[in-house]
Amino acid sequence: MKTFSEVATYWMEDKKPFVKETTLMAYQLTLHSHLLPEFGACTAMTEDMMQAFALRKLQAGLKQKTIRDILMVAKMVVRYAARKRWMDCCEWRVAMPQELVPRRLPVMDIADQRRLMRYLLAHMDSRNLGIFISLSTGMRIGELCALCWRHIDIVHGMIRVEQTLSRVYDSEARKSYIYIGKPKTRASVREIPMNRDMGAVLSLFGRNANADDFVLTNGAKPTEPRTYSRHLDRILCLLGIPKLKFHGLRHSFATRCIENHCDYKTVSVILGHTSLSTTMDLYVHPDQDQKKKCVNKMYKALKIEN
Repeated sequence: MKTFSEVATYWMEDKKPFVKETTLMAYQLTLHSHLLPEFGACTAMTEDMMQAFALRKLQAGLKQKTIRDILMVAKMVVRYAARKRWMDCCEWRVAMPQELVPRRLPVMDIADQRRLMRYLLAHMDSRNLGIFISLSTGMRIGELCALCWRHIDIVHGMIRVEQTLSRVYDSEARKSYIYIGKPKTRASVREIPMNRDMGAVLSLFGRNANADDFVLTNGAKPTEPRTYSRHLDRILCLLGIPKLKFHGLRHSFATRCIENHCDYKTVSVILGHTSLSTTMDLYVHPDQDQKKKCVNKMYKALKIEN
């Protein structure tokens, strides 16, 4: 039998050839921050132990999704140990308190979005350009920070999303570094069409740019997500618009598409979602008028007369 800590070391080594570096560092951080301090010396992990662990994390303020992600890593390590016959595999089911109030996505009000986009067009520079692109395409902040001029096809009006940038923390070395690699999933590698306004702006800024220069800096050195997020914070504060995380721009783009009756599958492909169900679950929420129309349409189809 081996301890959870010993198994985790072997598991991480075996994972290296098969996952992205960012994913590997995320696993490492989860192990060092949550699982090893709790279970490092354990040679077995029961359902009762994991249930108690999850409730403690919940009481400490962690979100349910974060806790589920932690438990998923623990489960992968234990299953690996069972295949190697180093630990007994115990399949656990951890229950979470039911969330009665549905979580609402952070989305910018349409009036505020119009005001922000007018401001960006009136004060356009390399830094403001990325915010405008995100509101116009739904690109993730890491994808924007990694965007180079070679990814923009002015002639055909397309932006190719081929890479993403993130700051990765190495919990063993206790330092972080900038990492540029493939996007989040295979579906995230995509082409996004540009509208006329964005095409004109990008054509102007990219006229004398080098192909390998980053769009947000117009130079060889990129900006990183947390720095660029602070730039958005300053603009929103200046305009008196409620604070919104950068990912809220992506949600705002998708919401505007759905509000204007864009095809759900097309929106899903533009966003780079792995499945249509992700888009439907996040953005398709019929309001009262839509539900009334649906019921009335069904009733009329029955052709029942008084």
